[in-house]
Amino acid sequence: MKPMNALFKRVALVARHGKPEILKPLMELACFLRAHELDVLLDLESGPEEVAESYLRVARDKIGKLADLVIVLGGDGTMLAVARSIAPYRIPMVGINQGRLGFMTDIPLHEMTQSVGAILEGDFVPEERILLEASVIRQEQTLHQALALNDVVFSRGPMGSMIEFEVFIDDQFVYSQRSDGLIIATPTGSTAYSLASGGPILHPTVPAISLVPICPQSMSNRPIAVNDNVLVEFLLTRGNEARVHFDGHSNLELHEMDRVQIRRYCNSLRILHPLGYNYYDMLRHKLHWGEKLL
Repeated sequence: MKPMNALFKRVALVARHGKPEILKPLMELACFLRAHELDVLLDLESGPEEVAESYLRVARDKIGKLADLVIVLGGDGTMLAVARSIAPYRIPMVGINQGRLGFMTDIPLHEMTQSVGAILEGDFVPEERILLEASVIRQEQTLHQALALNDVVFSRGPMGSMIEFEVFIDDQFVYSQRSDGLIIATPTGSTAYSLASGGPILHPTVPAISLVPICPQSMSNRPIAVNDNVLVEFLLTRGNEARVHFDGHSNLELHEMDRVQIRRYCNSLRILHPLGYNYYDMLRHKLHWGEKLL
């Protein structure tokens, strides 16, 4: 097979962990790329060593330094995890969905090699997605830092009582609130937990983040959207075993008077979609909106 005139010479493949049925398409895609004389890297945990031994296997936290492109086979959860690890390197991603169409993983398995081949030759629709960077501060010391592609979520503890907190934007006081928690979401995360909590859907190109209360005590507390260049600060004033979550992947217990500062991360994530991709088609399919009549 003749070499491909590919924009990306070294491609990393990451598959959803714990899903043996995805091993076959993973190896099919690896063989397809190698047949076109591209360098293939495999995520260390994406397949048994005896099956993937003919490929260079690398730890996920090393992919960003080595690859030109990352292709994820799985679902949106796998995309989120990989996105956080490669965000510092500005490497584009492609998502191949294992089952149902995802909000980010939009290439079905049966179109995998055809769509990937076209993308590698430059036929794609690029999309930039912002990430959030959060810093947890306790007694003026930075305790923890994390990235989130979807959202940073503050939640009540296991005792079930509401938490009380104050929110500041660019050092300006916005409100105090008593609720089950607060979601700070990117446009990507606006179709996740934020949407289930009554937040707005934000198109990925909208330069905004949303603040969405979770079951607030006051009915006047409503979601708000703000410019994505602001600094949002959360101050926990009362709450037993309250926690802050990053993309639902990692979390940290908060103490009273802890502060969490959230800002847009310096790098964005670049997702490559096949030609013909339409964000509104995806929304209509995932959210079961009505089809057009004419």
